Formats: sequence, structure tokens, C-alpha cells
Amino acid sequence: MDFELTEEQAALREVSRGMLAVSCPSHLVRSLAVSGQDVDDKLWQRGTELGWTGLAVPDQHDGAGQGLVELCLVAEEIGRAAAPGPFADSALTGLVLARLGRPELLPALAAGDLKASLACHGPATGRYDGADLVLRGHATAVQSAAAADWLLVTAVTDQGGRLVLVDRARTTVEARRTLDETRRWYDVVLDGIRVRAPDVIAADQADIQWLADAAAVLSAADSLGVGERLLEMTVGHVKVREQFGRPLGSFQSMKHKLSGMLTTLKGARAATYYAAMALDAGVADATVAASVAKAFTAEGVATLAGEALQAHGGIGFTWEHDLHLYLRRAKVNEMLYGAPAEHYERLVALLE
Repeated sequence: MDFELTEEQAALREVSRGMLAVSCPSHLVRSLAVSGQDVDDKLWQRGTELGWTGLAVPDQHDGAGQGLVELCLVAEEIGRAAAPGPFADSALTGLVLARLGRPELLPALAAGDLKASLACHGPATGRYDGADLVLRGHATAVQSAAAADWLLVTAVTDQGGRLVLVDRARTTVEARRTLDETRRWYDVVLDGIRVRAPDVIAADQADIQWLADAAAVLSAADSLGVGERLLEMTVGHVKVREQFGRPLGSFQSMKHKLSGMLTTLKGARAATYYAAMALDAGVADATVAASVAKAFTAEGVATLAGEALQAHGGIGFTWEHDLHLYLRRAKVNEMLYGAPAEHYERLVALLE
């Protein structure tokens, strides 16, 4: 596989980074955290103007017709800016609906007129009553659920797993307090919601697993962006912070720490983008690559965040410094779509 970005992909990364630098400063992230808002309307508008939400929607439905690799490029920049909002969830929902032949919502998702969130965590169950599927239980760790129009829910039934499209207005959402200050998270209560047969998007386990793998890879891309920003912050700090009359960065022990952080990020980048390419191409080891990417990147960046905190010293522990925003995000990403230990166990089973 060719790991070099095309000119179009490089341009997507550049314009996304530039827009976020202007439209998503850290004081905006902090203000949304204080107000409890899921999404900043202006930021959402800027993202949709760049085509983020329609990136993977086919061009016949007003999208750009790209794939998971391009979504990862955007997710990486979103992580670098610690940006709020369900951009990746909405874009991935569009990709899944396009893959599974449900085109009616695609133009509105592509335009950003509708928002969607993934509800893939939690003991949601379903029971068939004639042709309808009745959902019960709840989904947990659903990003920006209060602002979403649609939810893509995974549920367990006595006939196997199901992927279900649910109108968020029919559910009850309960805000959760998490370590993450940059995004809002919710539990979604599914209390006897009756779902029509056309809204059961997938019953094939391979399709449901593809969504789980793609979501894990996008989470890894977000963590990669978080790690890159933490390394930038740390390098900037040790260049100017002095001890014993010398910059901290001049000490060999600090150089070793920084080189280890950079090595982690290079490995995370290779694993994440290989997994995205594999899922796009449908190669045989795609699901293995997804677990490798999620486990290695999430665990590595969470560790890197601790190293960055140590390198910053006392200032890194303060509320006023932005480092904690990224550390918190990295720690939550580590648990999303399977903790590293779960993916390691899965890899053992897949590779036996």
C-alpha cells in the first residue's frame, strides 16, 4: 500500500488544520465545557463548508465520494485541536448508510443539516415483535447525543446482532460526567422503542463489525492528533524552560523522552492509516489491522500524555494550561470502542 498522501489529501489536511486553528481556539473549547454545549454552531458550519460531513457520501448524493482514509485525516486534525462536535460520527454514519444502501438521509447528512452519533457501547437489546424490532436497555458513551438527529445503534437480539437507525427524539438522553472536558458524553435510554424493518440497517455480522472497526480507527486517528499536539507543546516548553542555566531540552534524558514520544507517534500513524486503507480496500486482515491500530495508538498516546505532563512540570498540572484538555481526551479515547486489553485479546483470538 502507498502511504504517501495525494495532493488532494494533503490539501484536505492543510485546510482542515488552518480552519481549526482560527475557528477552534482553546478558549472556545473551554467555554463550551462550561456552558455544557455539545456543538458550536459556527464551528459546525465551518466544518460542513469544508465538506467534512459529506466527505464519504457518494457524489450522486451531494458528497465527495471519499473513504475512511480521508475521514481519518479530518479526525486527526479534530484531535489536534481538541475540537468538540460529532463530525466523525456523522461522516461515518453517512459512509455506513451509503455502503448498506440507505440513501434517503445522505444529502442532509452531507450538507450538515442532520447530525448523527454512534451508539455502539452498552447493553442495548432487541426483541422481534412481528416485523418490528423493539429496543430496550441503553447505550453509553454516546458523543453529542443531545444535539444529534439520528443515532446508529448496535443491539443484540436472539437472532444475532443488529445495526439500527433510531430517531434521537424518541429516546431519552442522560448527560454523563466524564474525564473529557472537550466533548459531551451521554447515556441513551431505549425504553421499548419500536423500529420498523427498513430502519434495521444491517443484520450481517460482517457489516456490524466493519462499523466497529471503522469507529475504532477513527478514534485512533483522533488520538494521533492529540499526541501530535502534546509533542508540539512539550517541545515548545523544553526549548524555553531552563534549569541549571540551560534549556530543559538540552539534557540528554529529555531528548530521550522526546524521541520516544516521536517514535510512538510514527508507529501510531503507520498503524492507523494502514488500518484505514485496509478497511477501505476490504483486504483480509482489515479487522486485525483495526485492532492493532486502536490498541497501539490509544495506549501509546495515553502514555505519551503522561510523559508530556511530566516534562511540563508544575505548570502542566494547572487548570489554566491546555495540556490537561489533551490528556483527558487521550484517556477517554483509550477506552472508546474497546480498551487496549480487549483488542489484544481479540488479536490473540483472530491470529490463533
